[in-house]
This record gives sequence, structure tokens and C-alpha cells, in this order.
Amino acid sequence: MTTTPRLAALIPLFLLPAVRVGGDLKPLELDGHPAHVWCLAFAPDGKQLASASRDKTVKIWDAATGAEVRTLKGHAQEVLRVAYAPDGKRLASAGADGTVRVWDVGTGECVRVIRAHAGWVAGVAFSPDGARVTSASADKTAAVWDVNTGTRLALFTGHQAEVWGVAFAPDGKTVASAGKDQLVRVWDAADGKELHALLGHTGEVYTLAFVPPDGKVLASCGRDGTVRLWDVAAGKERNKLTGHRAGVYTVAADRAGRLFSASADRTIKVWDLAAAKELATMPAAGDEVYAVAVTANGHRWASAGKERAIRLWKDPQRLSRAGE
Repeated sequence: MTTTPRLAALIPLFLLPAVRVGGDLKPLELDGHPAHVWCLAFAPDGKQLASASRDKTVKIWDAATGAEVRTLKGHAQEVLRVAYAPDGKRLASAGADGTVRVWDVGTGECVRVIRAHAGWVAGVAFSPDGARVTSASADKTAAVWDVNTGTRLALFTGHQAEVWGVAFAPDGKTVASAGKDQLVRVWDAADGKELHALLGHTGEVYTLAFVPPDGKVLASCGRDGTVRLWDVAAGKERNKLTGHRAGVYTVAADRAGRLFSASADRTIKVWDLAAAKELATMPAAGDEVYAVAVTANGHRWASAGKERAIRLWKDPQRLSRAGE
């Protein structure tokens, strides 16, 4: 029997280098899940935050006040991943029960159950038009599904072990997947043809993120303690970001050209993508953290993990600089 992967071992995100330490930087603490939180995702407009937990639920929070909006129940086992549709009206969750569930954010109703895989589903992401979702599973496959009908549109076979991460490119034409076989694979989203097999990591690869806005660069992270930046069109490694002293479990990019990486070494690093340069390192505080998310504009970020509470941070100076 396949076991649920350890999705992340992270630490909370504190301060970016441009932010001065001050009392107004204290985070909101959102306490609602009675078990570990595996994943966080902000709505596209940054006004809501969704959390996926070992307690088999997804919770939706008001990102400004920290108030719990609603709890989504339906998964038979722990929920491993969550993602918003581009319009923010629907939410997809992936679970250890082998299903992908699609939810109406406004009502909390589950509008579609996709019995996607023969093993746990650890990755899920929407296409840019919101009409499809892609999933990654312990059954060694990734797939694309029609959100409205639940029909499988493409199946990606080629990984030799569990697939842990998946991402849709911003143009909707390609999907990237990665997992325990140490490879990042890029696929044609329509016909399932493999376009590139990207070799560089020397350990399993945990998560992926296409860098906004154009997705020409793909970021990946893994057990080898590195973050890799790939030229998607050429199928070649562009940069290797080193500095973590243990495996890197999550990467997230904002539209300001920054990448956030969270590691088992109990730090989170912020990188300048253009320069491939480290901007800041934040040390751990508290227990292991399994999830980190950043809004597209970088104004808010959130962290969560083993201690169950979600910490919601904002950058008031950045908001001021942006004229908000």
C-alpha cells in the first residue's frame, strides 16, 4: 500500500529585506484546523486564503481579517493540496482518498468529484481558463481533467515512481510534473506527449511553479536542497539556487520577480529571480511548517504546518509603495 508523502517541512516566513522590523509586522494567527495543515493557496485577488489539512477538510479564510469563512467537507482522508481557479469562484482539492474535488467558493458546495487516481493525489492545479485541472498521483501518473464533466482529457505516463508536484503553464499549452524519480517532465497538455525530461536534481522533486507572468521559466525544488530554474522552451537548466542545508519542499513566485523557497533546514529564503541571487534568509520559529503561499503581488504571505495554526503576514511598506 502506498503511503502519503511528506509534503513539506518548512518554517514560517517573517520579513523581506525591504521591510523594517516593527510592531505592525505581527502576523494574524488563524486557528481552526485540529491537525497539520499541508497546503495553503491564496485566491487570485488575494482576498481569501484556502488551507488543506490532515483533518480531511479545506478551510477558506478572509485574508484581511483572518476570519474563517467556511469549511469544506467531503474527502474521506487527509487533504494534501488545494488550488484556486483563475477567476477565484472555484477551488480544487486533492486528497489521499485518490479524488480531486471541485468546490463552489461562494456556497461551499462540492460541484464535482473526480475519482482521479488509484493512489493518493498530492498535486492539483487549474488551467489558465479554469476549464481544466491537472493532478499528480502516487500511481506514477499525472492527468488533465475537464472540470465540468470530470472527463479525463490527457494522461501523462513516464514517471517511474510517485508523482508529487504538478503545474499548468500560464498559456495552458503545457503541464509540468515531478516526483520521486528525480525528473521534471514537461508535457503537451492536449495530447499527453512528453516534450522534455529535465535532469538535474539528485533527489526526489517535491513541487513546481511556473514563474509569472509568462511562464517561460519553471522553478522546481527537491530533496537535494536546491532550487532549479528551467528554460521551458529549450528544456535546459538556467540556474541552480543553492544555500539551503537540507531538502527544499516548496517554491512560490510572485509577480515582483521574487521566488520563495522553504526548506527542511528550518529556513525560508527569498531570491531575486533575474539575478539568481539570494535576498534574505529567515530562521525558524516554532515547529515544522509544511506550507507557504504568497499573493501574486507579494503583499501578503502565509505559513502553516505541524503546529496547526496558520500565520498570515502582510508587508505594509510594500503596500504603501504600490500606492494602496
